[in-house]
Amino acid sequence: MRIRNVLKGRSLLRLQDLSDEELLYLLDLADRLKERKRSGKRGCLLHRRHIAMIFEKASTRTRCAVSVAASDEGGHAEYLSANEIHLGKKESVVDTAKVLGRMFDGMLFRGYKQETVELLAKHSGVPVWNGLTDEYHPTQALADLMTIRENFGRLKGLKVVFIGDGRNNVATSLMDGCAKCGMNFVSCAPRELAPSEDKLAAARESARRSGGSVAVLHDPQEAMRDANVVYTDVWVSMGEEKKMNERRRQLAPYQVTMDLIRQTGNAENGRVIFLHCLPAFHDRHTDVTKEIGAMEVTDEVFQAPFSKVFDEAENRVHTIKALMVATIR
Repeated sequence: MRIRNVLKGRSLLRLQDLSDEELLYLLDLADRLKERKRSGKRGCLLHRRHIAMIFEKASTRTRCAVSVAASDEGGHAEYLSANEIHLGKKESVVDTAKVLGRMFDGMLFRGYKQETVELLAKHSGVPVWNGLTDEYHPTQALADLMTIRENFGRLKGLKVVFIGDGRNNVATSLMDGCAKCGMNFVSCAPRELAPSEDKLAAARESARRSGGSVAVLHDPQEAMRDANVVYTDVWVSMGEEKKMNERRRQLAPYQVTMDLIRQTGNAENGRVIFLHCLPAFHDRHTDVTKEIGAMEVTDEVFQAPFSKVFDEAENRVHTIKALMVATIR
């Protein structure tokens, strides 16, 4: 309860905004809210609260998670796309923040610049949550950590390997979360796609305090050894579509295959899971993969029993709900 009071009125723009204890508190709260929902009980912790969803980028999981989470607790979420408001165009971000802050109890922003979500948080007067920027994706990392703990009963001491584009927002937020929870995080990427030195330094400082570790490796087989969690993401982030051929060339050796999963040494004993934030290019059922086939993960891995990607997607609801409940005044 003490930590919950500390979180009241707070924004979440990156996981480094949270202490290690506050991060674990949110995960514990998400567990309790998930259990209550599954028991059939409806809540009222967001009764008459109104959430603004400000989206510059399209979304399936984030948009639906916020809507369902708010509704579950008696609140309402309003979707505001870039085409429907004047954010940063006809009206400044600062003015928009001040207007929406008078009308809503909290805001979730999903877009491009980290600066935008920071301005919203500074000037709105209500909690603002980062639902994804080019720099960070903290709400995704919360769901990732919740899913990992559900499968292993703990976080501390587990080895998590992110394989692919180590600079992207999912990779860096997962790195921060693992470091804060005492986990052993490995970023496995080509040298040119490794995490930036400043983000590595921040994560390593967190790991030093928590008893975890952060490493960067470039050989997938070496990185996979003893891994408990294998995580990947799309090779081409939103806004980088023109780099498709370049990314496919750079990251082809980093595709998650069943052979690579076996390199963990944990495939046979049930001590490894696969995660992906979605959407995933794993089969021939999308416009992209109809032509070129699977990219970051093969369908064999994606559909395997140890793949927990849909549990992970569901947990976006419970972790975002916990965040809203804990921070709205």
